[in-house]
Amino acid sequence: MYSKKKNLVFIVTYNSSKKILDIFKKIKINKEFKKYDIYISDDNSKDDTLKYIKKIKKKNLIININKKNLGYGGNIKHCIDYAIKKKYDYAVMIHGDDQYDVKNIPILLRKFNKPKIAAVTGSRMQIKKDAIAGNMPVYKFVGNIVLTKTFNFFFSTNFTDAHTGLWGYDLKILRRIGYKKIDNGYNFDSQLRIKITKNNYDIGEIPIKASYKDEHSSYHFGYSFKFLLDIFLVKLGLLKF
Repeated sequence: MYSKKKNLVFIVTYNSSKKILDIFKKIKINKEFKKYDIYISDDNSKDDTLKYIKKIKKKNLIININKKNLGYGGNIKHCIDYAIKKKYDYAVMIHGDDQYDVKNIPILLRKFNKPKIAAVTGSRMQIKKDAIAGNMPVYKFVGNIVLTKTFNFFFSTNFTDAHTGLWGYDLKILRRIGYKKIDNGYNFDSQLRIKITKNNYDIGEIPIKASYKDEHSSYHFGYSFKFLLDIFLVKLGLLKF
């Protein structure tokens, strides 16, 4: 049972500025977070993020500032390395932009109730009207449906949201299947999904709401192309990680 395990919540930040304070305002009013250690890993932000991180005072908080930018995936791998080294059982990754509400974390952790669940993710698309209510851009809404269906077709899965940024990990399974060779960039999450699926482990989902403020379509088009390319290369046996 997850509640009897050692759990870490890690927050990856890059140019998050004062949004990191908004996350901790929510954490302070949620008593559940007294059960978790919290680890902030800033990926060498170029704005004033560090100034706001230094304002956070919390007993069970560890702060890491990367001396050089590791990339989105590289920063996540650093946090997973830390969690495994410190012998945590489960870890949850949340973005420093406050897009995913921390109130979902206890619900997500409770889903680790079966031995083959390697990860649990937050799905914005289980209740599609909530995605629209959260101001998900139309191109992102439609793209999510198309790309998720593509993933499901090629890997015989039934995910509702294959592109979420809210993840919980069973660290023992992650260590077993390996994660070091996965992309250091923004396709870390999608490649991890492929790796877990190909190793015959499960990924659970919980319905969540997300808030959209600063969306840039150019990034998402590039990500989508790389996502599709990875699928085809893996299925052709030309990409292994």
